[in-house]
Amino acid sequence: MSARLPSSPSADQAIGQIAVQLPGATAVFRRLKLDFCCGGQVALEQAVADKGLDLDAVLAELAALQRPTELPGMTEPGALIDHIIARYHEVHRAQLPELIRMAHRVEAVHRAHPAVPAGLGDFLENMEQELTTHMHKEEAILFPMLKSGGNPMVVHPIGMMRSEHVDHGAALEQLGALTHDATPPDGACNTWRALYGGIAQLRDDLIDHIHLENNVLFPQFEAKAAAAMAAPVAAVGSCGGSSGCGCS
Repeated sequence: MSARLPSSPSADQAIGQIAVQLPGATAVFRRLKLDFCCGGQVALEQAVADKGLDLDAVLAELAALQRPTELPGMTEPGALIDHIIARYHEVHRAQLPELIRMAHRVEAVHRAHPAVPAGLGDFLENMEQELTTHMHKEEAILFPMLKSGGNPMVVHPIGMMRSEHVDHGAALEQLGALTHDATPPDGACNTWRALYGGIAQLRDDLIDHIHLENNVLFPQFEAKAAAAMAAPVAAVGSCGGSSGCGCS
């Protein structure tokens, strides 16, 4: 089954609507100097024309931000690892810097608002550091071991990754508390709404990422390691069992 993608942004959509509905679009708009916050009511086509930009090129860049919303059916370790790196590791690395920037912006501009997520930017910076370190350990140590077939000792790095996954889950709980489960207050600006839309995607992506590793990838190697460790070892005499030596 092919993975389902969200609807592509269209030229007649308001730029602010795209920013809110398509996580990652804010980074594109900011780089192109397209005002999605105060000027968010303008259609993308008009905003692009006002800046003298190529509409097709902008639409293509936005379309590239779309992510599959269904989990893959593959279980073969090599293919699954490649998918995890491309779909989750690289996406997390792209998601977090923009979320951090928007969080600090919202905290600064709306510091007097009772619902402002105070401390969110710093929290996301710490989350980025923890995730980056975790993913590097997987890519540099664990995943190459798994791609080479694994061995009984692989249960130790897998156990470490499982433990860190528990920490990531706890961080998501804290993130939900800071952002009222990624629900912006009434009247929130487009930046605030886009921030929470991106956080909702980060949450869903990280949950799926952990699920694929914990419940699909790791058990294949844990089962093989358990079987190898349980296999009986044939007892052999110190002399190798040669006849007439008096060992028997």
